[in-house]
Amino acid sequence: MGAAEMHRRKLLILADDSVLRPQLERLFSDLEVTSAEVTDQALVLVRRIEPDVVLMDLGARDPVGAAPNLELLHQIHRLTPDTKIIALTEQGARELTVAAIGLGATDFYHKPFDAGVASLVVRRALRIRELEEENWRLREQTGDMALDGIIGASDAMRSLCRAVEKVAPTSATVLLLGESGTGKELLARSLHRLSGRSHKPFVAINCAAIPDTLLEAELFGYEKGAFTGAARRTPGKLELANGGTVFLDEIGEMPPLLQAKLLRVVQERTVERIGGRTPIALDLRIICATNRKLESLIGAGNFRDDLYYRISEVTIRVPPLRERQGDCLLLAQFILQQISERFGKQTRGLSPDAIRAIQAHGWPGNVRELENRIKGAVIMAEGAVVSARDLDLRDPGDDPEYLNLRVARQRAEIQAVRQALAVTKGNLSRAAEMLGVTRPTLYDLLEKFGIDSGQFGRSTAAAGAAPVPESEPGAVHKASSS
Repeated sequence: MGAAEMHRRKLLILADDSVLRPQLERLFSDLEVTSAEVTDQALVLVRRIEPDVVLMDLGARDPVGAAPNLELLHQIHRLTPDTKIIALTEQGARELTVAAIGLGATDFYHKPFDAGVASLVVRRALRIRELEEENWRLREQTGDMALDGIIGASDAMRSLCRAVEKVAPTSATVLLLGESGTGKELLARSLHRLSGRSHKPFVAINCAAIPDTLLEAELFGYEKGAFTGAARRTPGKLELANGGTVFLDEIGEMPPLLQAKLLRVVQERTVERIGGRTPIALDLRIICATNRKLESLIGAGNFRDDLYYRISEVTIRVPPLRERQGDCLLLAQFILQQISERFGKQTRGLSPDAIRAIQAHGWPGNVRELENRIKGAVIMAEGAVVSARDLDLRDPGDDPEYLNLRVARQRAEIQAVRQALAVTKGNLSRAAEMLGVTRPTLYDLLEKFGIDSGQFGRSTAAAGAAPVPESEPGAVHKASSS
């Protein structure tokens, strides 16, 4: 590890010995060192500075053999599992050392102070930390989380990809929920490709794009003479997908009559063509998707609840682009390259104002809107760089508040404080710990921003009704049996 890298590493020294602390600070002067006594405030320090290594004095054992700081060590490990903790103990305290290792310590060091041994132990822990980070970066570069064709590095997409990878090998019927343009069909294809059916057909049908009068024939097929114009026997999409996967997009638009027929297919895995009398056995996986709230449709009598429970054995929420922090620009650059090559254009990149505009736009049409805007920009751009004007987007740099760091910091602080209060239900001590600040500092922030902490402890659920938590992007939910 080079000297430059060491300067970026953080060491937290927790010791009550007022002589030992300065000695350790001098020994590790090439690191970013923070030292303090061993108190409950250590958790706040850990949260605030996020150290790479904590060197912690466990203190002397009391008459019954207990160590007062073991529980604090355990809490630090639970708070930041990646931080390396070195337990500093008295000579011969074997049981204490074993207990510390069991509670999360990476290494140990016995008193009295020896500069050479202390340096070796701490730098060994730093090296382990560095190797772990390198391993994590390599996994990122090799696309450990990503699915083929899916571009994104946000936590929301990371969670979504993990969910798809878990569900794909199973035979579960999957319901994909998400706004229009979020890439639900792409995810359905990934579910098929990662399953044992990948060598069999993948058949997609958009229930909203086909008139009701034709949708039944498209799905179930028909026998010769079943209706005017039925000149020959024709298998439906469900039959064509036999052995593979059928993807029913916009399932919420399916008329009630067809919902009843589809329910039978899902339950019995058989299909009857229009005009036919013989059930045809099917071996297929069904994946459905919608941008509608099916629970509301059920309440209005427009969607069968028994069908809903059958198609939602596993439900995956697909996040909109506005919730995928950092993915907009990544996607834009990828799409720009693809479209430029397709059209034979020499467009090389995005101008600074285009980057600002892409990051600031809300993208109500999600990835589909982004792709369409970039396609039009590549076609219309006069130079080698796409501008905000080419994208038909406003440059937020024209807004004086956009580049104001004070305003940006204040907005971020307000959001962080409100989120911490919401998670802890208004518990100020826990919220301060989560934010990495002291309780008095949190009081100052509440007063500064005019935030009433009491409102976060009040229930917003209707009397007698349990609140339903908002699904996290990519979260997998198993349906209860019906």
